[in-house]
Amino acid sequence: MKPLLFLTALIGLAACDTGVESRKEAVPPAEQPAPAAAVAPLAASGPAAVLTPETDAAVQEAAAVVRLDELAGQGPVAAKLFATAGGDPAMNGLYTHIAFFQDPAEGWRVFRIGDVLDYRILSERAGRVDLELRESVMDEATTTIGDRTRRVIVGWPIAADGSAPTEVTVTPAQ
Repeated sequence: MKPLLFLTALIGLAACDTGVESRKEAVPPAEQPAPAAAVAPLAASGPAAVLTPETDAAVQEAAAVVRLDELAGQGPVAAKLFATAGGDPAMNGLYTHIAFFQDPAEGWRVFRIGDVLDYRILSERAGRVDLELRESVMDEATTTIGDRTRRVIVGWPIAADGSAPTEVTVTPAQ
């Protein structure tokens, strides 16, 4: 039951991305979704339920998720990229991972791709996703923080039995 609770919390919290407003500016206006229609506020129709804070460590970890991208076309294994917020957001505070679903008892097999400012999926196909990574870099002489963009190929073998991969590679690319 706990893997299902974690997955539900992970998906729900990923939708609560605090940086979504800043990314909307980068999306052309024609591609932005229309705003939701305004409706009148609801009126209470019964007593309020009082909630208490969650104490499960998995829910705490899920709350750190700020981005989730499902990967399609990976055959029988479910795959996704996700990132958690941590560290200094001005210096590669997006901890980026790729995960593959094993089974309900084992949950997800997770690999850490790296710490970046942001990532963009350029393309994906079975056993591979091409990413553009934006990273912070510090000039050691001046301690000035700048950024760079680089591209990588994240690859993994597709198992004949449909199981999650046991290894993932990250290869620099152009």
